[in-house]
Amino acid sequence: MVDNLVIVESPAKAKTIEKFLGKDFLVKSSFGHIRDLEKKDFGVDIENDFKPRYTISSDKKAVVSELKKLAKEAKIVWLASDEDREGEAIAWHLLEALNLDEKKTRRIVFHEITKPAIQEAIKNPRTIDKNLVNAQQARRVLDRLVGFEVSPVLWKKVKPQLSAGRVQSVAVRLIVEREREILDFKTTSSYRVNALFLADDENGQKVQLKAELNKRFNSRDEAYSFLEKCKGATFNVDDVVKKPAKRSPAPPFTTSTLQQEASRKLGFSVAQTMSVAQRLYEAGKITYMRTDSVNLSSLAINTAKAKINNLYGEKYSKTRQFKTNSKGAQEAHEAIRPTYMENDSVSGTKQEQRLYELIWKRSIASQMSDAQLEKTNVNIGISSTNEKFVASGEVVKFDGFLKVYFESTDDEEEKNNGDTLLPPIKKDDVISFNSISAAQRFSQRPPRYTEASLVKKLEEQGIGRPSTYAPIITTIQNRGYVVKEDRPGSEREFISLTLEKEKINEQILKENYGYERSKLFPTDIGMVVNDFLVKNFDMIMDYNFTAKVEEQFDIIAEGKEEWEKMLKTFYKPFHKQVEETLEISEKANGERILGDDPQTGKPISVKIGRYGPLAQLGETGDAESDEKPKFASLQPGMSIGTITLEEALDLFKLPRELGEYEGKKVTAAIGRFGPYIRHDNKFVSIGKDDSPLTIALENAIELIEAKREKDRKAVIKTFDEEPELKVLNGRWGPYISFNKKNYKIPKGTEAENLTLDECKKIIEKGPAPKKPKRKKK
Repeated sequence: MVDNLVIVESPAKAKTIEKFLGKDFLVKSSFGHIRDLEKKDFGVDIENDFKPRYTISSDKKAVVSELKKLAKEAKIVWLASDEDREGEAIAWHLLEALNLDEKKTRRIVFHEITKPAIQEAIKNPRTIDKNLVNAQQARRVLDRLVGFEVSPVLWKKVKPQLSAGRVQSVAVRLIVEREREILDFKTTSSYRVNALFLADDENGQKVQLKAELNKRFNSRDEAYSFLEKCKGATFNVDDVVKKPAKRSPAPPFTTSTLQQEASRKLGFSVAQTMSVAQRLYEAGKITYMRTDSVNLSSLAINTAKAKINNLYGEKYSKTRQFKTNSKGAQEAHEAIRPTYMENDSVSGTKQEQRLYELIWKRSIASQMSDAQLEKTNVNIGISSTNEKFVASGEVVKFDGFLKVYFESTDDEEEKNNGDTLLPPIKKDDVISFNSISAAQRFSQRPPRYTEASLVKKLEEQGIGRPSTYAPIITTIQNRGYVVKEDRPGSEREFISLTLEKEKINEQILKENYGYERSKLFPTDIGMVVNDFLVKNFDMIMDYNFTAKVEEQFDIIAEGKEEWEKMLKTFYKPFHKQVEETLEISEKANGERILGDDPQTGKPISVKIGRYGPLAQLGETGDAESDEKPKFASLQPGMSIGTITLEEALDLFKLPRELGEYEGKKVTAAIGRFGPYIRHDNKFVSIGKDDSPLTIALENAIELIEAKREKDRKAVIKTFDEEPELKVLNGRWGPYISFNKKNYKIPKGTEAENLTLDECKKIIEKGPAPKKPKRKKK
């Protein structure tokens, strides 16, 4: 029997907390949520004020049984789940499912896992905040209603096995609308003129001064005419303006800004950032990582001040307390910071060390002095025309917080943050030029979203909260509505005019543009589903509505609104919209007519089919023709929104016969799972670098042989007496396969030396038990 039972959500958190409590405390984990809504009938009693019907997850029954037993024996049960709404809901579910006596149950919260914080929480327990629980229940029930009612509509009207989510669908809409902006974007060009002037430095030596003309020209002829005017002209310094400037540090991290900076500086995905941050928090190294507050405790500020004074001196220290501007932010919470500000590094994995260093630098920099700068603008007049060249420079006079940290940006044009020094020129100086060039530049289309810039947009729109950004982005990718990938750029020509030694030289040059790295692209099915939802469910797809719902959750969390009332207001018009859509809306498949086949005269179209995007030759249900239409799957990288008639016609050249190998035909085609080679009734996938339309027989043979070699290596041992029993090489090492079940081979066993009897003994022990899955919050 134990006096005190402490229950947290994760084993890692339990292990850290256990170190701070004495032998009278037993710390156990619930492995996340132990209950969720039933799958049957929404798990919600709509007629009875939307009362949720919860059930204990099948993989948590053993955990619940153990916790019940321990709770009965304990004198006091301490519920120590996280301090946000999700954590409050976990605590409440534990109270309900374990049948805890409220008189001997305590709720404790802390935003950092340190000994003082834990001891302070034990001294100041409270009861479960039902308002926070109700806000979480309202979100869970509302999302269940939307998902379970809209998804069947998509199955009937678009394609089976699709799903919709209240917030996820709005996130997809943002990406789809950005993609359409890009597709509709009309590129224009102009001519940017730059000059390299020669000026004297302090020692009288000639140095280069770069300047840009204060005007762009719309055509090649205008740019050429300007360069003609510069022949024989004199260039006079009209003005030199120097101004002091300062740059202030960014606030310490919130969930959103941490996700953005970790993406820009470390290349982490949003989900990866949260996973690593969770480990740091549970190990007691940083404060709670789901927050929208930029507030720092007085202890953290004072510790940071002492660290800055020690490392850099007092002139680098400036105490600051930032105020949070985001909706629904809770100032009682803190920003994400190191638990011990004096520690500039920690032990752990490379990812943990890199993320911790980023958090430490941002936190420390927020308490440092402004950077003092001097900005200089030089205006250079031209004797033969009214335009002027402008040279700009910036020098850091005092680096301040820049000694530690500089915030990154999503602007692909803003990459250079270093000093730009100008030679010591003064007003009325006459300078000469080395060269003047006019280069054709093209307008830039809107940028596609990265995970980081999408998080920023969601936060700006008031969509979601700190705990939901990562799940939103993960879900829309898992559902196949969005892909994150690199895409190659294209090559284009541009005109370059250069004036040197009174002669204009014209060149046609080439440049690569449009390369995309780790960008979010909507898939064809994502665009079709989005268009259908926007057309038929304008309420739930409206950005303002989604943001307003988040505000209502905040009001419920404050105890100012009943969550059942909020759901009633939402559900009636929503359910009516569902019924009307089922009854009167047309099926949506994104069909697009490309033109006619030149050989048969039959129409060629593209659309979403049962297994994905496809091209169709001929019409479906043509009563006058006995001939059925032909279908061909689109290749990876093709889209029903951009594919051309010529590209679609090529698809009907498949399957394509390449020749023979080992006396049997080799063909290339596209199937349900992508491009493949077929040989001897066996299938081999074609990689991204090849196409079934162009792949040669030699390359196909290489793929066939590579697949054979892989298959050979996969089989370690077989037995003639028991053909179904195989010793195989898997991703996680050797294992036994028998009757469609897998059996773990004990460590230290040499798989290739196993006998049939030894294999059977391993099988008798049964498959390795599956570990209980921990649900992500």
